[in-house]
Amino acid sequence: MSRRHLDRALTASLRRLGVDCVDLYQVHSWDPLTPVEETLRFLDDAVRQGRIHYVGLSNHTGWQLQKAVDTADFRGLARPVTLQPQYSLLSREIEWEVTPACQSEGLGLLPWSPLGGGWLTGKYRRDERPTGATRLGENPERGVEAYERRARVQRTWDVVDAVQSIAEETGATMAQVALAWLLDRPAVTSVILGARTVEQLDDNLGSAALRLTAGQTARLDEASDPGAADYPYGVPGVEQRGRRIEGGR
Repeated sequence: MSRRHLDRALTASLRRLGVDCVDLYQVHSWDPLTPVEETLRFLDDAVRQGRIHYVGLSNHTGWQLQKAVDTADFRGLARPVTLQPQYSLLSREIEWEVTPACQSEGLGLLPWSPLGGGWLTGKYRRDERPTGATRLGENPERGVEAYERRARVQRTWDVVDAVQSIAEETGATMAQVALAWLLDRPAVTSVILGARTVEQLDDNLGSAALRLTAGQTARLDEASDPGAADYPYGVPGVEQRGRRIEGGR
């Protein structure tokens, strides 16, 4: 995320896209080798030059996001307005620190992999390694959604079963149910779809009209709860942060 590399990347992107400016430019991840102020000063310069309109972050932890925002505010630089994290019914851990940081600082969440790499569409089955023209069919060991990595976790199948059950109740597809749940989460402003075909895109867009009931949402929440075991994200920490003051005059 050094000035040199970001300048080369942005210049190349503008050339490939055939435009003079992009609306939102998000840095892909935290760079431990480059001072965050150097990254933010480049982005601020790019805003002032008219090459980008807004600055965003991606794949940052809570403390990294907070440091970037605080540095931008302290130095009077262009402030990040979005964060792009992995987020879905199968990956909810950002709710422990990242989502609260975004809510506190006014950043919108733009989740990637909202369908868990296809897991939440119902295309994968227990004890049946995927084959064919799907993400995992072509590469079962693909990244965070690798088949063996998720198939051996019971929570994965609990979530898939819950999504399928609610899809049957609503007459929607599993993808629409999973996306509708995500669109209703705190701080989420939109989601990044990964459709391969027009049919998949049309199906995904149908989630915008789907409204889950409180009971359906609660069932999905329960099935997908990542289950923080203890302090600070488990019950002891939650109770401590939620203490009520009683008495007084």
